[in-house]
Amino acid sequence: MKRYRSSLLSDAAFLLLFVICFIHIVFTAGDQDRYLINMILLNVSFLIAILTYFTSIMVGLILNIVFIFGYGTYTLYQTFIVGESLQAYHYYWLIMTPVFTIIVALLTYANRELQEEKEQLQKRNASLATIDERTNLKNSRSFQSDANIFMALSTRYHIPLTLLVMTVKHWDELSRMISEAQITEMVYDISKLSETSIRMNDSLYMLNSDHPTWGLLLFTDQDGANVVVNRLKEKLESFNTIEFSNKYKHEMKLTIGTIQYNPEEIPTPLDFIKKARQKMEYDV
Repeated sequence: MKRYRSSLLSDAAFLLLFVICFIHIVFTAGDQDRYLINMILLNVSFLIAILTYFTSIMVGLILNIVFIFGYGTYTLYQTFIVGESLQAYHYYWLIMTPVFTIIVALLTYANRELQEEKEQLQKRNASLATIDERTNLKNSRSFQSDANIFMALSTRYHIPLTLLVMTVKHWDELSRMISEAQITEMVYDISKLSETSIRMNDSLYMLNSDHPTWGLLLFTDQDGANVVVNRLKEKLESFNTIEFSNKYKHEMKLTIGTIQYNPEEIPTPLDFIKKARQKMEYDV
């Protein structure tokens, strides 16, 4: 309901802005005798509106008070000193300039509300998202949810469960040598390479997209995980000679750590990742 109200207010203020601009232009062009003074006042009106848009309604109100005081003084001077009779057009800018400012302030207010709602929705989507944008792999949030289930199944039915965590060796240096587009392609290629190295009932995750870290939940013991590790490294070696070396002009190596699930040592999914990362230190 709030979003609908903000959108409606923004649309209404936007349309009113067009209407008031049209009225300003017609009024300015329609009085040839006061063309110069009207052009000056028109520019002042637009200037106040622009300052209001980029600051706040309070600044706009202060500027309008200053304008009304200045233009009112000028009108009184023309009336009492010069002898010009007070006519309807004297009131135009005193009324329409504040109206113009209010319309711009409403437009600004509505747009800021929409921007805040957009940011809130983006944060909410980020907090609820379970898929990595670049690779379409499940992310760390999805991993924690799945790992809790798999860990419970492993404990209940005595099914061996092993976590494999891997990163690209010397990633920080390598990422500085290639473009952003190539980094995205590289992450995607390694993800596809990993997917072809596991069984259908195993799960692949992107645990960290900033410093690409993949996690594989394998329904196997430590020996079976070692088979997957060897398979990954063999495929990467063949890719290094065929695909990666031609595409990225750099050879890639993986740092891999595996740990088999033990309920007594690994109470949570985060501990599971931590233990697997510690094993990566031995992969040199």
